Amino acid sequence: MKCTSTDAEKRAAFAVADLMAAAARTAPKGCGVDNIEVVILDGKEKEKLSADMRRIAKETDTEFFNRDADNVDNSHCIILIGVRDNPLGLEQCGSCGFENCGYAKQAGANCAFNITDLGIAIGSAVSIAADNRIDNRVFYSAGKTAVMTEVFPKDVKVAYGIPLSTSAKSIFFDREPGCVLV
Repeated sequence: MKCTSTDAEKRAAFAVADLMAAAARTAPKGCGVDNIEVVILDGKEKEKLSADMRRIAKETDTEFFNRDADNVDNSHCIILIGVRDNPLGLEQCGSCGFENCGYAKQAGANCAFNITDLGIAIGSAVSIAADNRIDNRVFYSAGKTAVMTEVFPKDVKVAYGIPLSTSAKSIFFDREPGCVLV
């Protein structure tokens, strides 16, 4: 059997995606409560995500969604990591800015522990990609689109996407700036 570099690189990206999912799952969680959800897309599902990103770009005049959709299209796969909206019930916490979890839930606020756990899971996942020399970038746009188009269960309110690429030069750099700081 003859295997080209292109074939091997694609298999490597998918193997690393699996390891990234495991790293996100095993990352430390507040109070030991796991609210993390992970999805890996390729093929038609990945194409649908990038098409939805372009649709949202048009509807919201958010140009960087188009730029990021191009990167998703040019990636082998994308790992989506989200967090379920499940406050931990630490009634005296207040880290979300509300007096207690009940008020936070009524206001639609995100539990600070859940969001922190999501960040730690993403950091664990991208460290696996870096350790394996697989080009990647964390995309708010892909995660937001995945939430809006119900790639995740309905109780996932915040997510990020991490497309994976193997190319001679990283596709995630030398891009137009995505947002203007005011």
